[in-house]
Amino acid sequence: MPPLDWLKVFEAAGRHGSFTAAAEEFGATQAAVSQRIRNLEAWLGRQLFIRSARGVSLTVDGESYLPLVHDSLRALEQGTENLFGHSVRELRIAAQPSHLEMLLLPRLAAFSESHAQLRLVIETVPKRQDFDAADGALHIRYGRGNWQGRDGVLLANEVLQPMAAPDCADDWRNLPAIELRGERPGWAEWARVTGQDAPALGPVSADSMAHALLAARLGMGVVLGSRALATNLLQTGQLVCLSAPELDTIDGYWLTWPPSLGKTKRQSEILAALSAALQC
Repeated sequence: MPPLDWLKVFEAAGRHGSFTAAAEEFGATQAAVSQRIRNLEAWLGRQLFIRSARGVSLTVDGESYLPLVHDSLRALEQGTENLFGHSVRELRIAAQPSHLEMLLLPRLAAFSESHAQLRLVIETVPKRQDFDAADGALHIRYGRGNWQGRDGVLLANEVLQPMAAPDCADDWRNLPAIELRGERPGWAEWARVTGQDAPALGPVSADSMAHALLAARLGMGVVLGSRALATNLLQTGQLVCLSAPELDTIDGYWLTWPPSLGKTKRQSEILAALSAALQC
């Protein structure tokens, strides 16, 4: 029998139709994948892939062999899990502080109760570039869902809505606007899209949605707040949505994970349950 490592790489390359995609799945280089495929072809005495400038495709022998290898690997994986309980026992979830505090933690209790056997390890990511250090963890990310080498599911679209403390809601037009610096559309974009006059900017300028929402809760002005991040604050009456138009954006909040996670039925069930618990 050929080495298991060669068979796993062959299965991934055949499934994706790409040596590059197989390399990303295993965290290897394309050259390493290509070498393993050549080793397997030499061992079998058959060519499994046709190489061309446009990529690779399976030969007749490769097409015949792929289902056998795929089914055998899945059977081995499932049998190992059934016999030895080789399943997820710990979930590492990495996110920026405001996403942990306002998106993850308020929704995590029910999931944790229904998956009491899982240990949930939460990692704070101070800056976006720090996600690379937590590549094996689940990530809660803000953006458009196109992170290379990650699978994922959309938790919520980013919808921005004028919000204020409850006792300020009736007179919100006279409140100063809390500025939020960063990539989200601001008050100027809200005014352009909605045709409404934006409130005058006040003295508070924040670089975090969590801090901007806190300033609004303290009565320091009106915030163009994230409905996804402010869900718990709105439900508990700490903030209210004002009678003003909302602003849809092209970004959203995503739960992402490495392709190596979610291959077994048990792992897929856990990811589906966590995704459902976090969706707004």
